[in-house]
Amino acid sequence: MTLRIRLSWPAGHITATLDETPTSTALMGVLPIVSTARTWGEEVYFDTPVSVPREDGARQVVAPGTVAFWTDGDALALPYGPTPISRAWGSPRTESGGECRLASPCNLLGSLDDDPRILATVRDGDPIRVERA
Repeated sequence: MTLRIRLSWPAGHITATLDETPTSTALMGVLPIVSTARTWGEEVYFDTPVSVPREDGARQVVAPGTVAFWTDGDALALPYGPTPISRAWGSPRTESGGECRLASPCNLLGSLDDDPRILATVRDGDPIRVERA
């Protein structure tokens, strides 16, 4: 079963394909949601009503466009480039050379379907809506 979501904010939207995991199943069960976007370097994150434990395979360094769930903050995390704690020569690296390093290990849910750099149009404080696609 393919799980797809659509994320939208005032300046744009993108879809994502999620793997079937306990966290993605929990997220799909509460959609649609509207939250307030926060930015941290080249990452967008926002609160959700989902609270789940860290899964096996959780990672802190991910590829741009990964859809991750930050269990420490009950938030979706969408990195598209380096964050304030990224290392310049990490792996996997972004086009700008830095890695996508999340605040702490996150559950991996899937990936964005298109160029993750569209997330640069999200402004801190924007309303962001997540719904089934």
